[in-house]
Amino acid sequence: MTMNTATEVLQSSQPHVNGERLWQSLMELAQLGATVKGGVCRLALTDLDRQARDLFVRWCEEAGCTVTVDGVGNIFARRPGRNAALAPVMTGSHIDTQPTGGKFDGCFGVLAGVEVLRTLNDLGIQTEAPLEVVVWTNEEGSRFAPCMMGSGVFAEKFTLEETLAKRDAEGISVGEALNAIGYAGPRAVTGHAVGAYFEAHIEQGPILEDQGKTIGVVLGALGQKWFDLTLKGVEAHAGPTPMHLRKDALVGAAAVVAAVNRVALEHQPHACGTVGCLQAYPGSRNVIPGEVRMTLDFRHLQPERLDSMIEAVRGVIEATCAKHGLGFELTPTADFPPLYFDQGCVEAVRGAAAGLGLSHMDIVSGAGHDAIFLAELGPAGMIFVPCEGGISHNEIENAAPADLAAGCAVLLRAMLAASVALAEGKLAA
Repeated sequence: MTMNTATEVLQSSQPHVNGERLWQSLMELAQLGATVKGGVCRLALTDLDRQARDLFVRWCEEAGCTVTVDGVGNIFARRPGRNAALAPVMTGSHIDTQPTGGKFDGCFGVLAGVEVLRTLNDLGIQTEAPLEVVVWTNEEGSRFAPCMMGSGVFAEKFTLEETLAKRDAEGISVGEALNAIGYAGPRAVTGHAVGAYFEAHIEQGPILEDQGKTIGVVLGALGQKWFDLTLKGVEAHAGPTPMHLRKDALVGAAAVVAAVNRVALEHQPHACGTVGCLQAYPGSRNVIPGEVRMTLDFRHLQPERLDSMIEAVRGVIEATCAKHGLGFELTPTADFPPLYFDQGCVEAVRGAAAGLGLSHMDIVSGAGHDAIFLAELGPAGMIFVPCEGGISHNEIENAAPADLAAGCAVLLRAMLAASVALAEGKLAA
């Protein structure tokens, strides 16, 4: 390729990235833990995860990067910039999967970052700020809880000590697993400046595909509030007990399920309400349920509307329990405030998509991502591309090579724009 400057790339309408190389890297990584149904099972800190980490490290060292590993196993591949004093422009995601995961969740964000490094080498471009591609440890949380573990330690949401002590179902601790695969690194886990952070990701939902758009410009992430709800009635024989004298906890639960869905529909856009778990006790076909335990999941981008959803459902719970003679316990279990990404990073993504002539739309993330924690350390943004049928966390998860290449091209331009902005003092780290 001919020599280019970062400015020339930003002014060009050419994608520059090698989509075929990106795809081949994704397919090679997907062989580590490949399942018979075409997916990937590569749980965090297993030997398969070690093999995937080794492959990432090799690719980054071949691209001329310096690789370091911190105490929770996060891997940082740094490409130097002209001004070493500038905080790095970072990108990344995760390479651990669900037990029945796909090829693209997390892995696309990591390998899109690797392709950015390779493309800059092809073009002979040295950025003003250093660039870093990061593999965050245990984003999925499918082997060790909580999820987003590595980025959470990096952002000081969790302490290293308590994180290393977490154990899986077999009693193996995070610390033991890190040592077993050789990824308990010496780099400090906190205190690193973030000039900007971008994360490319499949959408994991159906909106982009439904709207026929290639790029999702992610404005932020939905706030989430979770509850455990127990409804208490009286078990009784299903035959002799008249309908009007029953205290049926499942009848009350049905009203709550309907209310959660109705309230979410009434608070559009950006509202979601879900009852994900529901157990009726004692669980006999001829016994009226005397107790129901269920989970409530509320999400919205606006804090006041999130609270409004919860209060509306709480009102239904109270009225339903009074009507049917039930008691209830409503216990909060999680509270993540809504997050708006940095406007400069959002505009960098939007401008990159427009400059490449790619169809795009504003969108919000309904799922958790490492970028949510990174946004508390510096300017951050995300790039979504469509996934087939909106399906993720599934072995049939799929994405079109052209869409992945387009998302990577947007990532390249967004990172270059952030590097220039940092050098000019227009992006506050």
